[in-house]
Amino acid sequence: MKILIVENEIYLAGSIASKLADLGHECEITNNVKDALKYENFDVVLLSTALPGQDFYPVIDKFKDAIIILLIAYISNDTVLKPIQAGANDYIQKPFMLEELVRKIRHFEEHKRMKALLQSYEDYIQYTLRNYKIDDIDVKKVKLPLLIRTSKIPYADKFVQLYMSEMKTPFIFCPATKLAQIDKILKQNPKEHLYISNFQLLKNDEQERILSFSYKKKIVISTTDLELSVPFDTLDIVNEAQGFSVDEIVTIDEYIRHIITTYQDRFPDTELSKKLGISRKSLWEKRKKYDILKKK
Repeated sequence: MKILIVENEIYLAGSIASKLADLGHECEITNNVKDALKYENFDVVLLSTALPGQDFYPVIDKFKDAIIILLIAYISNDTVLKPIQAGANDYIQKPFMLEELVRKIRHFEEHKRMKALLQSYEDYIQYTLRNYKIDDIDVKKVKLPLLIRTSKIPYADKFVQLYMSEMKTPFIFCPATKLAQIDKILKQNPKEHLYISNFQLLKNDEQERILSFSYKKKIVISTTDLELSVPFDTLDIVNEAQGFSVDEIVTIDEYIRHIITTYQDRFPDTELSKKLGISRKSLWEKRKKYDILKKK
């Protein structure tokens, strides 16, 4: 990383730069704000708050996208609180061990990386779910646990994404078929928010087991079984296109998979295969191909 050290104690600045260089970092040193402002594009700025007669806030403003760690002699509003409010990330009090400084740098480096990664995921999810409109639902009035019955699971995904955004609450995502994982989450993190997707893929006894421990838990369950009834709040999100967006072209395989998943529990195999124009044997083969479980 490129590191700018703004420190009027030359010996200290040189010592820091030497040790950081040994760790593979590229360092520049200056003892005043005027020269510091001439530099561009640093990953980290180590900024002394004890620069005689100098206003160091322009440095914080210019390098606001960098990791800014204050080098302070004592803790006060002027040396810590106000600079952090202005955009600095953290401080370290002199004298300090270099290992502690490196730990702070690595911590904020990882924080920035994770923040950028999280933003990428959020942008991707919003783009993927952009065609699933549920804007008329006020997620702040929703009570958990909640069953979402929907013609297409991405509508439930969109609801959970909006809930997380509005309520500032993360969910642990778990497909319904991962029963062992669901049990583990509820045992180890019983107070966590949990999103169980594709509930319709489970057998009746498996559904009953999950529902039995869902009461009073912070859980959202999604299903394409529009007739499923539960002893807690239910939200129906059913679009007119029977599970497909009006501007969406799907393959025959996708259509057959959707029909089997949605209607296999309402019609016997003889009638379902007839409606699809295939034999019962072909229907069985389709289930095997698509890994669709038929509830018993």
